Amino acid sequence: MNVPIKILETLQAQIRPAEWEARVKLAACYRLAARERWTDHIFTHFSLRVPGPEAHFLINAYGQTFDEITASSLVKVDIDGEIILDPLGLGINPAGYVIHSAIHRARPHTHAVLHTHTAAGIGVSAQRDGLLMLSQHSTRFHNRIGYHAYEGIALELDEQARLVADLGEHDALILRNHGLLTCGRSLEEAFYNLYYLERSCTAQITAQSGGAKLIRIPEVVAEKAARTFDQSVANGKPSLLWDAYLRQLDRHDTSYRN
Repeated sequence: MNVPIKILETLQAQIRPAEWEARVKLAACYRLAARERWTDHIFTHFSLRVPGPEAHFLINAYGQTFDEITASSLVKVDIDGEIILDPLGLGINPAGYVIHSAIHRARPHTHAVLHTHTAAGIGVSAQRDGLLMLSQHSTRFHNRIGYHAYEGIALELDEQARLVADLGEHDALILRNHGLLTCGRSLEEAFYNLYYLERSCTAQITAQSGGAKLIRIPEVVAEKAARTFDQSVANGKPSLLWDAYLRQLDRHDTSYRN
């Protein structure tokens, strides 16, 4: 399900270079998520703020799989839910609007929001104690993650305030009985956070599946590691990870750039 060539050429001529660059980057993020199997077919969503003074963000068209998404197929929406540009005419997932617009509105410094429904993420979200300090990856989120109680399919606007309050100042959120969410001041940072959170959850479920007694990382050690991660983010580590992933993607498929 691709944008016809004639429409694609018209879009590229109309869209500002900064927005087109954002579209290419977000489309790449969807493709990478597909390669990592961080998908729930057509039912989850990533968003990226459009550069410029308008409160617009990009999100996937409802019905495309992550491995189909291209720069030109992304939908542009304003903060109030009005669709500004929808090349495929598919609209967007209403729950995607409720979740993403809440965070983009409340946190102007947050440019990217990524939400997944992976088996490991849902598994951890259903555990009373949530994310455990069992792996080096998990220490990235020591005292740096929020939890949001499940309220049903996220279609009610009044849930937005509670979602934002539960996220707080963190860049990671576990949606109880639902999945994971990360965000960042850039797409690279949000992706870096999702990479570590997904691996943390996978490690936790794997460790628990063996049935042996688990070794938890002591609080003082977990906090020491978390501060090291904080410094790595400040020093640009998310861009290193992103660039390496992008090189891998480009060696196999560049169609996301269309």
